[in-house]
Amino acid sequence: MRELLEAVADGSLSPAQAEAELNGYVTGEAGRFDAARQDRRGIPEAILAEGKSVEQVVALAETALETTDRALVTRVSDDQLTALESHVESPAVSFEQWGSSVRLCTDEYEQPSLEATVGIVTAGTVDGPVADEAEAVCVDSGATVDRVDDVGVAALDRTLDQVERFREADILIVAAGREGALPTVIAGLVDTPVIGVPVSSGYGYGGDGEAALSGMLQSCTVLSVVNIDAGFVAGAQAALLARMVSNARADGPQQQK
Repeated sequence: MRELLEAVADGSLSPAQAEAELNGYVTGEAGRFDAARQDRRGIPEAILAEGKSVEQVVALAETALETTDRALVTRVSDDQLTALESHVESPAVSFEQWGSSVRLCTDEYEQPSLEATVGIVTAGTVDGPVADEAEAVCVDSGATVDRVDDVGVAALDRTLDQVERFREADILIVAAGREGALPTVIAGLVDTPVIGVPVSSGYGYGGDGEAALSGMLQSCTVLSVVNIDAGFVAGAQAALLARMVSNARADGPQQQK
């Protein structure tokens, strides 16, 4: 405690950083930011920009940068994006974007590296934004991402053309709307864990992702399923699995007793 107080007093630690050390979170006008989630859960708290004002998103991003040296922000509007891009004017902050997801990092941030590959597959172009969100989380975790787009089952040849590539991944995230068939098909062709992501595309009966969710939940092949449009959740789950794969490879083969 005394060391923290002395660090705040001499300016080497900000009050927000000290609060994060003491409580695990920082309280500001825009809410509480869980600065300890990376250490506790293995994935960072992402800032969901949807439903927040520009000022709230910027304030939370600044808190994240101050306490964890990076801010991962999802579902960013154009106005919010413009405000966040202003941070790039500082040479000490880098900016990356995947669709409506962005990451800002200070020059103090150390990017992790995992010896694991996450394959991210989309059935069609409309599934791209959800896959972008998953990709942002996986890249942030340090995993290698192999992205394969537009291989839906309406033209099954384009799915089968990529099977060997799917099999090379350690984990697969497969995003599909309409009836949600692609994850169930791919899961029957690989020995890789598959995370299905239903997307709110389609129309008529069962539209807005409901048919896709039902189809994946009723899959005869074995796969895990997240909620409709839950790209972040799929990416986070894949990141946790990728870390386990990477750690196992680092440990090497265990001696049999």
